Amino acid sequence: MFEVEVTAKVQETDDIHLFRLARTDNSALPAFSAGAHIDLHLPNGLVRQYSLCNPPHDHHCYEIGVLKDPDSRGGSVCLHESVNVGDRLTISEPRNLFPLEHSASHHLLIAGGIGITPLLCMAERLAHTGASFSLHYCAKSPAQAAFVERINTSEFADRVTFHFSQTEGRLDMQALLADPDQGTHLYTCGPNPFMDAVLQTAAAQGWDEPRLHREYFAAAASSGEADSAFEIQIASSGEVIQIPADKSALDVMLDLDIDIPFACEEGVCGTCSTRLLSGEPDHRDVYMSPEEHARNEEFAPCCSRAKSARLVLDI
Repeated sequence: MFEVEVTAKVQETDDIHLFRLARTDNSALPAFSAGAHIDLHLPNGLVRQYSLCNPPHDHHCYEIGVLKDPDSRGGSVCLHESVNVGDRLTISEPRNLFPLEHSASHHLLIAGGIGITPLLCMAERLAHTGASFSLHYCAKSPAQAAFVERINTSEFADRVTFHFSQTEGRLDMQALLADPDQGTHLYTCGPNPFMDAVLQTAAAQGWDEPRLHREYFAAAASSGEADSAFEIQIASSGEVIQIPADKSALDVMLDLDIDIPFACEEGVCGTCSTRLLSGEPDHRDVYMSPEEHARNEEFAPCCSRAKSARLVLDI
């Protein structure tokens, strides 16, 4: 963790701001790769993850695009309303759960709304290295799309197609994803329903899972009404912990002073991911792939629960 200063706060749209972060002495920041995100510690005590959207070869600032979400749990509202130029914030070093597959012969990037942030960084990197790619950017209207001028004046502007649903109609996903080339990898980011539509269409068109990459900003909401209690056994001590239906495994373990790292608390960042030794989990995170869920090798205690009566964790 280290401290940065907000050196710019730019209004991209009515509800999206770009924040530029730099060290106070303007020294180089830790290097990052396209698709990476940082943990941002906010003045109100929350920790939120934001994708970096500046070119990865820029080592003196990090840029994040933040949507003021009407359903915000306090993160985006705090940034929009309380954080300004000159303020100092604590951040983590970048981590990447959404990397480019550099062996691909072509990269197909599909962004929905604020999901442009990691994909813009990917486009910058792919253009810088001369790789083959195309970017499709979906938004309701030009006024609600961030970074339009930056994209239109970039060296890769001719590889970007905008889809504005209010004026030009929605992206024809079936046509775009038909007859997939085996060397092409697909990357998508945006609201959960948008990404689900992209990924489901791709699967129906014959894309295999290893070539599908996604970055979720939030896990799907769960009412919790059908949740039941289960047990967690700590492998190192043999201690068995009761997890009631109305509390997460992470909350219970923290209450018992069990040392486990965490950040987002909603299954997005992977910080609390713990090795699973036995038991059948009910995976509810969005940072692991379906293949990783099927292997049942990890468990996200912040959001996931159990299908079996007990899970044994490598803690």
